[in-house]
Amino acid sequence: MTHTHIRADVPETRPVARHAADKRTPGRPGVGRRVLASLRRARKALLIHIGLRAVGLAVMAVWARREGVGPLEVLGGRWDSDFYLHMAEHGLTTEMPASCGPVGPGCQMAFFPVYPLVVRWTVNVTHLPVNWAAIGVALLASVIAAWGVFAVTDKIYGRRVALFTCALFAIVPAALVQSMAYTEPVFLALSAWAMYAVLTKSWLTAGVLAFLAGATRPSGSAIVAAVVLAGVWEIVQWRRRRRVQRPPVGRILAASLIAPLGWFGYVGFVGLHFGRWDGYFELQDRWGSKYDGGIDTLRSLKKTFTDTHLTLNHVVVSLTVVAAVVLFVMITRKRRPPVVVWVFTAMIMLVALGGAGFYYSKMRFIMPAFPLLFPFALALARARRSTVMWVVGAATVVSALFGGNLNFVWWANP
Repeated sequence: MTHTHIRADVPETRPVARHAADKRTPGRPGVGRRVLASLRRARKALLIHIGLRAVGLAVMAVWARREGVGPLEVLGGRWDSDFYLHMAEHGLTTEMPASCGPVGPGCQMAFFPVYPLVVRWTVNVTHLPVNWAAIGVALLASVIAAWGVFAVTDKIYGRRVALFTCALFAIVPAALVQSMAYTEPVFLALSAWAMYAVLTKSWLTAGVLAFLAGATRPSGSAIVAAVVLAGVWEIVQWRRRRRVQRPPVGRILAASLIAPLGWFGYVGFVGLHFGRWDGYFELQDRWGSKYDGGIDTLRSLKKTFTDTHLTLNHVVVSLTVVAAVVLFVMITRKRRPPVVVWVFTAMIMLVALGGAGFYYSKMRFIMPAFPLLFPFALALARARRSTVMWVVGAATVVSALFGGNLNFVWWANP
């Protein structure tokens, strides 16, 4: 596998002068200075991202008022949020039979622990109500995730393309979930910065972040595989081309050992709780979620063309699935990103599209695969300002309205 670092041929301020200045400075800048420099570089993109997300939240708040529902209930009191709040308040193994229905005892253990544990610690420190803490953690994590999206894209394509990637990520179809008490914001924040750590050769940091991301969502296996395979690729490339500087093999191996512990550790913990090695997978099966390689996804996609009674959500999910496949082929054939980014995207696609059940949540499952936005961001980076304004403006309105539809018209989990 090969990859190329392709930067958009657009006028922008490149980081050459900054790098030159770094060379003149003895020693490497401290962590604090590097963080502040990264934040200053990303500040415009983050402000745009926050502004676009604010539009979606404003539409949701107006819609909620018309429906007689409080915005806090929408963001932190529905669907999966109930399970995370219960785990934050009562622990991972305390039963919640009223919400389990036919799934049975232990249903909440299908949800991974990092997010509810962070919410619990936040409540202990701030003494906020648990739903406020859950929403606050998600909102903060969404900004950190957007910052990570910018940093990774900037490393590959440059600042302008990174800005558009960050903006587009704020208005994807399921963008409202980025502001809800769900795991996606925390998961992507950890995953994006783990990828950035690999790109900057900070292997131990990458391993620790992948460890945490792996214990945040079932799809955490994506970033675990990305970090491990990127490390293997680094060593293989060095052995092929001895002229390249020898990689830190010890740190790469350590990262490769640390990264899987979060995902496998929690799956093992659930297995011990149920007294069988495949306890977690049996629990997922009770939820109606299993892996069939995409057969169920194809069946549901087929209904888009054969069923006469379709919902808006079904159509948008089907369009998202098809677009994701096309975009993945594009970034693979023409502008393949670095190994860690490509593997993460491929794994998210495999997990999201290969899973049976919950077809209507696949927009949310695909959402962490932000590299799929690269072709659009590259195109916008070269477009006229008027074109950019029209495209981004229209997409923002549609995304905001669709987010309202998901919460107030659609009847199931977004």
